Amino acid sequence: MQCINLIKCEIFVMIQSITRDINRSGERKALIEWKELDPELLLRMLADGQIEPEQIIDVREAYEWDYYHLESSRLIPMNTIPYSLGTISDDKPLYIVCAHGVRSAAVCNYLEEQGYGNLHNVTGGMAAIASLQGFQYD
Repeated sequence: MQCINLIKCEIFVMIQSITRDINRSGERKALIEWKELDPELLLRMLADGQIEPEQIIDVREAYEWDYYHLESSRLIPMNTIPYSLGTISDDKPLYIVCAHGVRSAAVCNYLEEQGYGNLHNVTGGMAAIASLQGFQYD
């Protein structure tokens, strides 16, 4: 079941990346404004106190979170994001992380469609963060 959901997410992101800059009239226009963020920069900003814990949203499942997570992140599994919008602040930058960056990209797309701005997808996800911290994630 988890594999099927992950495949659906990967297909969704691929479709989004192919069509993201084409609007209904066929004109080419950048529609996605969220940014990719290097995990090393995320860790540096976190260490420097530039990011508050509620700004890092981990969209993995609870069993993935239990295996490894950033202490300063907040778990909101991807499938619960639509029901959690009222708890996600839109007045500060948000840093979205998953295992490898696929689900977090989809969540960035969704949040942007809901009117959120200043979104950052952490490239490489927790696998990249864990590697930087000397932990083998996969």
